[in-house]
Amino acid sequence: MLATLPPWLTLPPRNLAPVLATARLLQEQDLFTVCESANCPNASECFTRRTCTFMILGNVCTRGCSFCAVQTGRPTLPDPTEPARVARAAAALGMRHVVVTSVTRDDLTDGGASQFVATIRELRKSPDVTVEALVPDFRGDRRPLEEVIVAGPDVLAHNIETVPRLYVKVRRGAAYERSLRIISQLPVGGAVSKSGLMLGLGETLQEVFEVMADLRSVGCEVLTLGQYLQPSLDCLPVADYVSPSVFDALKLKALAMGFRSCVAGPLVRSSYHAEATVGPGA
Repeated sequence: MLATLPPWLTLPPRNLAPVLATARLLQEQDLFTVCESANCPNASECFTRRTCTFMILGNVCTRGCSFCAVQTGRPTLPDPTEPARVARAAAALGMRHVVVTSVTRDDLTDGGASQFVATIRELRKSPDVTVEALVPDFRGDRRPLEEVIVAGPDVLAHNIETVPRLYVKVRRGAAYERSLRIISQLPVGGAVSKSGLMLGLGETLQEVFEVMADLRSVGCEVLTLGQYLQPSLDCLPVADYVSPSVFDALKLKALAMGFRSCVAGPLVRSSYHAEATVGPGA
């Protein structure tokens, strides 16, 4: 990791009481979040706001991408009680927009799609809640994705993560064209389609523009752009820090290209303030 963080990545101190209260509630329901498992820099802010990104299907991933701190290994079988526990926690936190993602489960025939479906259905029992499903690539199999689409999330997302040249180094077991095909299918069923891209891994601006164009060509509507930060010493180091002014310019570029909204900034993550990313001009 680069030796010194630039000033725009310095986080203000926070009152720990609400953070710990949210963490305790999640622990009581025996739930995992990306916020904690992936060492997200915004975890304290989001927990203070009584929101989070639920990570279903356990906390062990079958891939082990080099940008991610989630542990890799042999996962346990899906827990049939997990969807109801997610819904209970979301209700207890007063969440109105709930983001659900998962570890990648290449060990499961359906890649974990049925657990997404069950979780969406549980959350749908609260009529005022909107649901965002951030799905893995299901190894390119369209059938599991169709199951999730039919469940009717309001937002359906799959992160492209980085530029094609860096896929071999950054996304173990993934393929750029495969992820692009997944994203091309997200708008089916009426859900808002969404994807995210990390900067600071050694990509060029021209490569970022090309990925943005590819995403628009397959119908992606919402884009998030954020700075990659090394979540653990076992992960890839940061190649460079992208200034806020570049993120501002990229947001304008994205809107000019036809994205209905773009959230861009050094600390932006794909689920950061997710409830605001589906509105026009966000």
